[in-house]
Amino acid sequence: MSARTPVTILTGFLGAGKTTLLNRILTEQHGRRIAVIENEFGEVGIDHELVVNTDEEIFEMNNGCICCTVRGDLIRILGRLMKRRDKFDRVLIETTGLADPGPVVQTFFMDDDMKEKFVVDAIVTVVDAKHILLHLDDSDEAREQIAFADVLLLNKCDLAEPAGVDGLERRLRGMNALAKIHRTTHGAVDLEKVLAVGGFNLDHAMELDPHFLDGETGDGHDHHHHHHDEEIASVGIEAGGDVDGRKLNAWLSELVRTKGQDIFRTKGVFALAGNPDRIIFQGVHMLIDGANGGPWGERPRMNRLVFIGRNLDREALNAGFRDCLA
Repeated sequence: MSARTPVTILTGFLGAGKTTLLNRILTEQHGRRIAVIENEFGEVGIDHELVVNTDEEIFEMNNGCICCTVRGDLIRILGRLMKRRDKFDRVLIETTGLADPGPVVQTFFMDDDMKEKFVVDAIVTVVDAKHILLHLDDSDEAREQIAFADVLLLNKCDLAEPAGVDGLERRLRGMNALAKIHRTTHGAVDLEKVLAVGGFNLDHAMELDPHFLDGETGDGHDHHHHHHDEEIASVGIEAGGDVDGRKLNAWLSELVRTKGQDIFRTKGVFALAGNPDRIIFQGVHMLIDGANGGPWGERPRMNRLVFIGRNLDREALNAGFRDCLA
């Protein structure tokens, strides 16, 4: 099987600076070959001076990138792109500013053909550091884009007060403990931080902020929860010892069935009783993907689990998980 093509999903609320970043990727001589799929509805997308013939769905840019506009189905476009597989090394999908990125990610989890050819590298969300707080309180989409992210680019930092950006970063960290946060101005960021993240790489699944679990290992207390009405939050659970595979499976299945819509992202590493290997998994809404993470070796056997979602019941999640311990 040939190596799967990495996919980056770029999202962000209207006006956050996605287009600036995208136009940079399409014009800069960065030596990468990227197929960019634009999925826009009447927004100002790619700078049309760059695009010679807009009737064609897929066109090549002068720096070796390929670009296409999705008017139809993502799977169909990806299928057409794969016929030109020799022309690019990775795919970047820009979602519309009003979209929840979940369904786009799920495409790569659900369709066998897609799973075989592509691997999601990361969801990158561009956030307008000056205006995002206006949207956080009244827009589900803006909150969901933050909850899904592997990377948050806090853009327009030059326009915001530094103290305000610090506070914003703390709030975002409370909503999404998994994301790496980078501050940017005019979308100027090292493209490695956007294009080679490995957020959906199961080996990297638990490269968490080491302080994320401090003070909330199963005691139900959470030192991040400074926003009493924050609907979206991260819940982290950590426990030594082994889990009973059957119980774990039953609990996760039930959780996905009853709360799947409200759980945006899940990541975990488990020590299953009787298994010398780490079991790593992650999920998007109701879809969960697991893999063998290789032997524990000298490392202490440890279970770690993170949920990011809406209206999560921290105590119930902790109790439910503890019931799965062998």
